[in-house]
Amino acid sequence: MNVLIVYAHPKPDSLTGALKDVAVRQLRADGHEVRITDLYAMGWKAAADTDDFGAAEEPNFMLASGAAYRDGTLSPDIRAEQEKLLWADAVVLHFPLWWFGMPAIMKGWVDRVLTCDFAYGAGGKALPRYGAGVLAGRRAMLVVSVGGRQPSYSDRGINGPVEDLLFPIHHGILYYTGMDVLPPFVVHDTIRLDAARFDDVAYDLRRRMSELAELEPIRYRPQGGGDYDRTLRLVAGREARGATGFGLHVAS
Repeated sequence: MNVLIVYAHPKPDSLTGALKDVAVRQLRADGHEVRITDLYAMGWKAAADTDDFGAAEEPNFMLASGAAYRDGTLSPDIRAEQEKLLWADAVVLHFPLWWFGMPAIMKGWVDRVLTCDFAYGAGGKALPRYGAGVLAGRRAMLVVSVGGRQPSYSDRGINGPVEDLLFPIHHGILYYTGMDVLPPFVVHDTIRLDAARFDDVAYDLRRRMSELAELEPIRYRPQGGGDYDRTLRLVAGREARGATGFGLHVAS
C-alpha cells in the first residue's frame, strides 16, 4: 500500500514523534511505500485565506476553494498535499490530543487541503459525502497521544468517552470525505509513560500497522444508503439496541 502519514508535533524528540517513527519503520519493513507530511517541520501555514485561491473571484469562501481547485489556481503547498492524498491507499493522522482535538496546525491542514470539489461536493453541490467522493476507498486511521488516564476518557469519565471526542474527526472529516475509518490507536497517560511501557506501546503500534490493510472499518452509515430521511435524520428503528448520540450513526 501507499501510506501517507500526516504528523503534527513541534518537538521531533517527543513521545508522539517516537511513535511516528515506530509506525514508519514498521510500515516500510512490511513493504509499504510511506510519505510523511511533517507539518511543523514544513512550517505549514495553518490559516485558510483567499491567498490560497489565486485568481478565483467567487465571493463564497467555500465555493472559491472549489473554483480554485477546478481552475488549477490553488497554492502549490495545497496542491502538493492533494496529490499525496490521491497517491495514498491509506492515511494516518498522527497527533497529540490538545484541548479535546487535533493541534491547530493539523486542523489548518484539513481546512486548506480538503477543499470543495476535491474532498467533498461537486460543482458546489452538497453531494457526494459521508462514504462517497474522490477519496472513497482509502483507509484512514488516527494515532493519538493523550496525557490523561484512560478512565477519565471513558463512558463515565469527566472528559467524556474518547470515541465521542474523536467522532468529529472520524465522522465529520475522514468519513465525510469518503474514507473508510479504522478504529483509532490511542495511547493514554502519556505524561507518565516510562521506558518499559513505551516498549509495550511500540509493540502494539507495530502490530496495528501490520494490520492496516486488514482491519475492519467503523461501520458508519453512508448518507446514500437509505438510513436517513430527506432531512438527513436517521429513520426511526434503524438504530442498534440501546444506541444513542453518536452511536446512532454506526450500523449494527
